[in-house]
Amino acid sequence: MSRIADFGVRVGRMERGALNKITDVPGVRVGHATIHDEKHHTGVTVILPCADNIFKNKMTAASYVLNGFGKTQGLVQIDELGTLETPIALTNTLNVGKVHDALVEYMARRCEADKVVMRSINPVVGECNDAAFNTIVDRPVTQAHVMQAIESACEDFEEGCVGAGAGTSCHGLKGGIGSASRILEIAGGRYTLGVLVQSNHGTLEELHVMERPLGREIIAARRAQEQTEPNDRGSIMMIVATDLPVSDRQLRRILKRCAVGLARNGSYFGHGSGDVMVGFTTANRMPHGGMGRVLSHQVITEFSLESAFRAAAEATQEAVLNSMTAAVEMTALDGTVKESITKYL
Repeated sequence: MSRIADFGVRVGRMERGALNKITDVPGVRVGHATIHDEKHHTGVTVILPCADNIFKNKMTAASYVLNGFGKTQGLVQIDELGTLETPIALTNTLNVGKVHDALVEYMARRCEADKVVMRSINPVVGECNDAAFNTIVDRPVTQAHVMQAIESACEDFEEGCVGAGAGTSCHGLKGGIGSASRILEIAGGRYTLGVLVQSNHGTLEELHVMERPLGREIIAARRAQEQTEPNDRGSIMMIVATDLPVSDRQLRRILKRCAVGLARNGSYFGHGSGDVMVGFTTANRMPHGGMGRVLSHQVITEFSLESAFRAAAEATQEAVLNSMTAAVEMTALDGTVKESITKYL
């Protein structure tokens, strides 16, 4: 599995985490279940924010929708309450409902085992449309796949054409799952911010790798500009994890800077591109059913967010590039070949 750094490309100037993945944030794990057969290239990716029961001890969370051409579930309650109470799952557009139901089942079992009464739950499911590679109306992702992804979750997870990234495209080339992380030092503390993307957006012509207009170089090499998609369409899901002590409002401010990373790679957030960001912090947690209680949370100052903004931009930019370098060439259902970016680096 290749990553952009393997080609001598260094994105940004901040320090990276040990794995340079979202799982550098302590407690976070990621798992996949992938379907590759004659009619389907799809799957599910699950981000587990912690090892304990997140419904019992919810996490401070936020979301930001830059362009809402998408079918994500669970963001309304996140925006209202500022908390996350389930793992986050990513899949294809028409499988959102089935994955949502599987998360309900998983949390019901977990709460029963922990003797926690669960009368309501807000699963968070994001999606990208992988219909070019996947007979999407079949909705092949099942509850068993979601459970498999959860059970296989680990720190050093795969990237590229796996899980929810099995059938996605990015900037006219093969996309997928990618991740990156950055280390921050604030007020004497050392913190981590990580990003995971499901990339399915952008146009080839606008693709830049740092200052290099790689997309235009590829078009020139192909001598067939008319074969490229002229519009920025598709979608991208961006999941941000951190252990910074921030409020949900501050977290939303951080999420917005993910857009900087997309823009640096050449995305202009076109009409058909759903650009959705969901984030959580492991630092400030909210107990379930805390009626009549007053909680004390620590938060950094607004001025201290500066390095977090840079971290979100850099990690998103690199995560997208990692999703492409980790991906391999694949043939779509209509016979179109989506090359790997590694062919041109």
